[in-house]
Amino acid sequence: MRFRVLGPVRVAPRTPTAAKPRAVLATLLIQSDKVVSTHTLIDELWGTEPPRTATTTLQVYVSQVRRVLLEGEPDGRQPLITRPPGYLLRVAPDDLDLTVFERLRETGRAAYARRDYAEASRRLREALGLWTGPALSGIPHGPTLQTSAIRLDELRAEVLEQGIAAELRLGRHQELVGELMALTREQPLRESLQGHLMVALYRSGRQSEALAVYRRARRSLVDELGVEPSPALRKLQERILTSDPSLTWRPAAPGTPTRTPAPTVPQDDAPVVRLPSPLPDFTGRTAELGLGERFLAGTGPVDSRVIAVSGRPGAGKTAFAARLAQGAGDRFPDARVLLTLRDSGGRALAAEAVMAGLLRVLEVPAGPEAAADLLHARTRGRKMLFVLDDAVSEAQVRPALSALSDSTVVLTSRHALGALEGVQHLVLDVLNRADAEALLVNCGGTAMSEDPASTAEIARLCGGLPLALRVAAAGLVARPHWTPAELARRLADERGRLAALRLGDLDVRGSLLTAYRDVDADSRQAFRVLGLAPLPDFALWSAGALLAADLPEAERRVEELVRARLLEAVRRPDRLTPVRYGFHSLLRGLALEVLADESPQQAPPATDRLSRAYVTLTRHADGLLAPGRDLMPAASAPPPGLDPASVVGPAPLRWFQEEAPGLLETVRQAHRAGLWRQCAALASAAGGYYEANALWADWQESHELGLDAAREADDPLAEAVLLRSLADLEWQRHHPGAARDLYRLAWQLFTRSGHRVGAGRCLSGEADVLLGLGRVARAERSYARALSTARTEGDARGEADAVRGLALVAQREGRLREALDRLAVCGAAAGRAGDERWRAYAGRRAAAVSALTEGTAPSQPLEVRPGVWLFPDA
Repeated sequence: MRFRVLGPVRVAPRTPTAAKPRAVLATLLIQSDKVVSTHTLIDELWGTEPPRTATTTLQVYVSQVRRVLLEGEPDGRQPLITRPPGYLLRVAPDDLDLTVFERLRETGRAAYARRDYAEASRRLREALGLWTGPALSGIPHGPTLQTSAIRLDELRAEVLEQGIAAELRLGRHQELVGELMALTREQPLRESLQGHLMVALYRSGRQSEALAVYRRARRSLVDELGVEPSPALRKLQERILTSDPSLTWRPAAPGTPTRTPAPTVPQDDAPVVRLPSPLPDFTGRTAELGLGERFLAGTGPVDSRVIAVSGRPGAGKTAFAARLAQGAGDRFPDARVLLTLRDSGGRALAAEAVMAGLLRVLEVPAGPEAAADLLHARTRGRKMLFVLDDAVSEAQVRPALSALSDSTVVLTSRHALGALEGVQHLVLDVLNRADAEALLVNCGGTAMSEDPASTAEIARLCGGLPLALRVAAAGLVARPHWTPAELARRLADERGRLAALRLGDLDVRGSLLTAYRDVDADSRQAFRVLGLAPLPDFALWSAGALLAADLPEAERRVEELVRARLLEAVRRPDRLTPVRYGFHSLLRGLALEVLADESPQQAPPATDRLSRAYVTLTRHADGLLAPGRDLMPAASAPPPGLDPASVVGPAPLRWFQEEAPGLLETVRQAHRAGLWRQCAALASAAGGYYEANALWADWQESHELGLDAAREADDPLAEAVLLRSLADLEWQRHHPGAARDLYRLAWQLFTRSGHRVGAGRCLSGEADVLLGLGRVARAERSYARALSTARTEGDARGEADAVRGLALVAQREGRLREALDRLAVCGAAAGRAGDERWRAYAGRRAAAVSALTEGTAPSQPLEVRPGVWLFPDA
């Protein structure tokens, strides 16, 4: 073994001498083959007060560790690699003592479960032989190493106790007495060891000494903790006092196996209870628990003996099912059992292995009968409850359900097992806001309750996912130097959030990854790429663009992810697209992470397809609202199979309203991806919608990104279009100086590009600024120049704009008949351009001017452009 952490941290052939590089190495080894974030390493080395140069210093330590690791690599491959948001250390399974220890521990536990005590003793003692001292000793401990050291020392104690239990069953009581005496002196409050010593002494003919051990143990517990010994230890004392024959060890006959023989189907068994310990801080799920309890009582809405609980990874399905079983002892006196349907490596058990596992738990040894027959015989006519946890398919559990025909079963699964007949289904969603915050307070202590604002933000960033909430709260407890506000700040970074939601063996990312790895390669690829979809949700056409698939194929792939609980489907009947899709925030973070890790080359072309689709649809919708408004030249071709008419339909304004968040997010993505032309084109195409709906913040952000993209692309025409739109924004915000400068700069770029239509429209915009400043004569001249240009170029929309300005000038100077004539021309030009919005505007203005001529107009603001009022009527 090259790496050792079960004792002083060591690496062959040479261990770093400095303490902090050894701490970095230990942290990476404890989480080998997983990404350890730079935040975690900095916290481990310096706590809450890292030096200003922490990141640089950490890089130096990592470099030192890399040099040491490279010395032991015969092929020269560097095992420590950079992997955002930190580093990943690749370690072969047999090179790390911890990995070997865990493998031997599992093998020993499995042997003990099947009553092969000799094999269990060998494997567990071999596992203990790997230890050379306290775990992770010889280095300073931060929060991660401290938590890991505690966990590992507890695992060591567990292996030791189970190994002793196996050896007691083999009759090695006399050999164990000395070892147990030493252990109980070291750990006087560990009742299991005291019990083992009492049994070993009793079986060695030392009954009085066994009772003296009980008295010493009781005195220690009362003096130190103020509690009496557990019921199990008290019962053992009573059995020794009465010389209970069942305590006497009886050797097996020569030549017989070490397994204890048992009848094929025991008839008078004690109740079998195999459930995890109750969670003291279980929170929420009141309605769901009520439904589950009614089901167990036989009063539910569906007459069934099986309830299937489904939900996304981390939703707390196991805790929920265990909670139901823990409270149902009076209804199921014969057995309450939870069996996990995956092995220690996370792989799904076969259907036969599921039944074999149930038989082992019920202590029914294999016989000549089929497993299904044995299971049916063992459970027939009895009141038993089985929780089959983490099922992956109907085929995995169907044989067991058939055999358990007289029993009640609670199934948990990430997806609904809809093909099972006669099953009641219950879906667990994320916790609501109140329950999520309550769980944080229950798990995180007073710090959470004293800062409700940060607690609410942590609950939001965890998306109400129970596992994430528990890890976040546990992380705060493990790091008392942190505040809830500091934790919320760390969780705010979407790409580093999963790394922050990890503590010891509590790992949100690992749970989500299991669900990701359960689906086929086609679905994994779709999951990764759809992480680029716009927030907060997206329509099917977006998925088609990202996946380069037609709509039926996109729908098939998306629905597979919905069924696997990796994606959410939201039905909104009032929307133009009634079914939309989205990610839970933590799953979207995972999608982006695995995309960067496994197939980063897919991101740029997918973003390009999405951007081109949005440009095509946005221009189509804008053209329906106001034909001729966009000055940008034709963009890149849309993705194949995209039909703008069917997507936008006859309601372009509704389409804009629904897609506005995704549109802005796609502008950002295109800019991040360096898709300069698509970014500029999309920002420009959205300008009309932003202007018409006074969405000033989105207008500014999108156009500033688009302007930067146009300059990166060295596209002066795109730059001119965006500058002119930004000038309109500044004008509407009553910033005349900034607006005039932007109009003039845009006019220069349009002129250099030979785009006279755009230059003419800039003249109308600058004239609006001049008119607002009271420079009426100069404004009139600028409107006249714009009108001349528009008519020369055949720009009907530009003509309507310029004539509108001349009508405003005439009205301001009291030439009301001229103003009416100008507005009639404006309306006619707008009609030729097909722009209903501007034609309606000309009609409204004409009515207002007519009222002035009759002296009936009330005092009101002046509509200078469609939907824009800037100064009072003259």
